Amino acid sequence: MAESDWDTVTVLRKKGPTAAQAKSKQAITAAQRRGEDLDTTKKWSAGQNKQHLVTKNTAKLDRETEELQHLRVSLEVGKVIQQGRQNSGLTQKDLATKINEKPQVIADYECGKAIPNNQVMGKIERAIGEWNLGQTVTDIVNNQPLCFMMTCLKGLI
Repeated sequence: MAESDWDTVTVLRKKGPTAAQAKSKQAITAAQRRGEDLDTTKKWSAGQNKQHLVTKNTAKLDRETEELQHLRVSLEVGKVIQQGRQNSGLTQKDLATKINEKPQVIADYECGKAIPNNQVMGKIERAIGEWNLGQTVTDIVNNQPLCFMMTCLKGLI
C-alpha cells in the first residue's frame, strides 16, 4: 500500500488517435456525435508538382481551326547536346542529375520532342560547356538563317 500516498497523484491518460485514425470516417462521425468542431480542408493541387510546365497558350491553340503546333527543338540542337554530353563523358542520366532534371527531359531535347525552355537550355549549356546553344534555339524558332557549325560546335569538329 505504499503507492497510495496522499502526497502523490497518479494521472492516467489515454493516447489520442493517430493521424490516420483521426481522418477515418468512423472518427469523424464520432466527433460529430460528441459535438466537436470539425475543420475540413481540401488539397487543391495535390499530385501536380510539375516542373517547367508549358506556358504556351494551349487553349488558344485548341480554339484555332488551323493546324497550329508548338515549335520544338530541332534535331540539330539535339545532336549538339548529344555530342557535347558524350565529349564530357556523361550519360543522359548523369547529365540530368547534374542539372536537376529528369532523364526523360534530356532524352526529349536530344530527339527533338521538347518545347524549348530557356532555363533548361541554360542548365544544359553550363553542364556541357556549349555556350551558344540558346542562341541556336532562338535562331531555329525565329526561322532565321542558322549557322550551325559556327555557333554551336565550338571546337567539337
